[in-house]
Amino acid sequence: MGNLVELRKELKGIAETKRAEVSQGFFKTGKGEYGEGDVFLGITVPQSRKIAIRFKELPFSKILGLLKSKIHEERLIALLILVYNFNAGNEKAQKKIFDFYLENMQCVNNWDLVDLSADKIIGRYLFAWGPVGLHPRPTSSVASLPAGARRGPPAPATPTLLLRLAKSENIWERRIAIVSTYSSIKNNKFDETLKIAEMLLNDRHDLIHKAVGWMLREVGKRDMKTEIKFLDKHYKKMPRTMLRYSIERFPEELRMDYLKNNV
Repeated sequence: MGNLVELRKELKGIAETKRAEVSQGFFKTGKGEYGEGDVFLGITVPQSRKIAIRFKELPFSKILGLLKSKIHEERLIALLILVYNFNAGNEKAQKKIFDFYLENMQCVNNWDLVDLSADKIIGRYLFAWGPVGLHPRPTSSVASLPAGARRGPPAPATPTLLLRLAKSENIWERRIAIVSTYSSIKNNKFDETLKIAEMLLNDRHDLIHKAVGWMLREVGKRDMKTEIKFLDKHYKKMPRTMLRYSIERFPEELRMDYLKNNV
């Protein structure tokens, strides 16, 4: 099982000062920036994944200690442990991890932490179990459920959690809202992505623009007509970064038409 002393000793042994310095700048940790105060050791995501697997049996109390750490990689490893255990767990275990994630969401406070955990825990749980979703839970394709999952009754038509997060003043909660819909996108359900994307069209932060554009692009990879229908309605008022991300994989001529407002 290991303990936090062993884990932190292992992290210290593979930390790279130069990588840490680069990460401090890349993740905007300066005063007044979105990652202000974040501390990096200089450890890669693949290294973090390997450590997470070795320490996957840490109890929630120890995982919480990692999540509350000022060290970025410790928070990441905590989230990777949760993702690993969510994938391996039954309904009861997944519910416990889902609740734990929500209770400690303030610790998921940089874009990579959101992107490596939100859809894999929040998104997958909501898609499989409810209680919130903009789509009814499908009645077939059991393979799309998390391990050990069983189909329940259809989710209610009116969402609560993701819409509440999308309206949050906290940038990371808004990013969690849109990125969590990736799980539905992977199951060819696009309504909640489009609804939340529409809510975030006027968001002021480029990290939200990028996340929304990314999710729209993922919709388009599976159903280009659906993405185009959304873009045709909204592209003229979309932030340019959001638009660029969303049309990144379009044929060049069509991509340029959107950029030049010629659609």
